[in-house]
Amino acid sequence: MGPDERARGLIRSLSEHLISGVAEEQWARSRRDFLTHGFAKVPFLAPDDMKNGIAEEIEALIAAHGVRREMSFKETGDTPRLMRNVRHQEISEHGSVIPAVYRSADFREALSRIAGEPVFECPYEPEQYVITELRQSGDTHGWHWDDYSFAVVWVVACPPVEHGGFVQCVPRTHWNKDDPQLHRQFIEQPIHSFALRPGDLYVLRTDTTLHRVYPLTQGRRLIINMGYASRADLSRTISHETMDNLWKAPEGQTA
Repeated sequence: MGPDERARGLIRSLSEHLISGVAEEQWARSRRDFLTHGFAKVPFLAPDDMKNGIAEEIEALIAAHGVRREMSFKETGDTPRLMRNVRHQEISEHGSVIPAVYRSADFREALSRIAGEPVFECPYEPEQYVITELRQSGDTHGWHWDDYSFAVVWVVACPPVEHGGFVQCVPRTHWNKDDPQLHRQFIEQPIHSFALRPGDLYVLRTDTTLHRVYPLTQGRRLIINMGYASRADLSRTISHETMDNLWKAPEGQTA
């Protein structure tokens, strides 16, 4: 079976699961969590064969195409990004399951059900999907917002909470790229923390939820982030300073 045929089979399995394999209470609970915290843990969104297919592809891609990044950004208060990643371009060129999931109308409809509004493919390709790996002590994806409204994260590897790697969120916040005022955000809204384990998925309201990955002390965290747009995103001008710098090609490699 070729990679494209396997991807099509997994998409059929995903669609069937979303139609008949999710209980109404799971939908309702995830919607409440999303509205309350800007975060909802949704491991029920994908069957095991799809989670395994995603994990296998991510492991192969990070091994072959992972690039180390060590940066900070003034647009988010000089918070650090210490990680390895695989960009959208390499995933699109060498992956099959991930691009197929991202394009799935049934999967977007499931996300829309949780978000309470239509969810669209991100018009800015570098933010559609990216693989991130934290594996050194101190590695983190520091406090930030995203340019577009929604993200779903598939967790392939994650350490126990005592070793970091869990998610922290501050909902109902506003990103001023010229003056992010992170400390004031922490004072005015509570910080919520969420433990994760391999096989989890979670959905974030990424444009109004300040969020980070707590720094690792041990272990490994490996995920893929899939970014999506709201209807409002499609009609406004969005700049991409942090993403353009974070995901730019390594020196000597074309973009």
